[in-house]
Amino acid sequence: MERILIIGGARGLGAFVARRAVKEGYDVVIGARDLAAAEVLANEIGATAVRVDLQDESTIAAAAEQLHNGIDHIVTTGSAPHDVRATELERDKLLAAFTAKVVGPMLVAKHFGPILRPTGSLLMFSGVVGWRPGPGSLVKGITNGAIEYAARHLAADLAPVRVNAISPGVIDSGAWDRLGDKKAALLNKSAAGTFVGRHGESEDIVDAVMWLLRAGFITGETIHLEGGARHKTA
Repeated sequence: MERILIIGGARGLGAFVARRAVKEGYDVVIGARDLAAAEVLANEIGATAVRVDLQDESTIAAAAEQLHNGIDHIVTTGSAPHDVRATELERDKLLAAFTAKVVGPMLVAKHFGPILRPTGSLLMFSGVVGWRPGPGSLVKGITNGAIEYAARHLAADLAPVRVNAISPGVIDSGAWDRLGDKKAALLNKSAAGTFVGRHGESEDIVDAVMWLLRAGFITGETIHLEGGARHKTA
């Protein structure tokens, strides 16, 4: 049975991936800053939990030690948004955003590289905003864009372990529920900005994740799942 660590797996897209991976027969380990939340989901779906805080290298090292008998795949979904204009940047929040999205996964590679099985993979998350510059999305755009290069260079460094990234568009994963009545307008606008005429669903992402885990001849790539949104100009 292949073993998969899902960092950020206690909620959101990570939780959807965890649920599917269990159903498809993987030995799932849910990694999260909030260990209690990870344990709740793990108990529900038949997985295990470990504390991983991408802002704290010591937790990454400790998790690697705990899982020292080997990992086949790692999926990392962490983020720490800092959605402001350049003149409003706060250094600590800027560093946190880069750590969650870029530095953290590189430290995961550092500590888990020695125990990742040669046929395994590391999968990171980018986002369409990396290719769609706009006011207020400076930090999110740069960190997501950096993931494309991280996937390429880590693929060379960790070979034969495969390293790839998924870049979603707007996905109805529950993250937008906080908008209340405004959620529908956001999703409709997103749908209109694609070639396929709809917004993304969590299953679109989960299907791609499960495919990439098994796609043994794909590495160093960023897979765009946004209905062509980054190509549409009007």
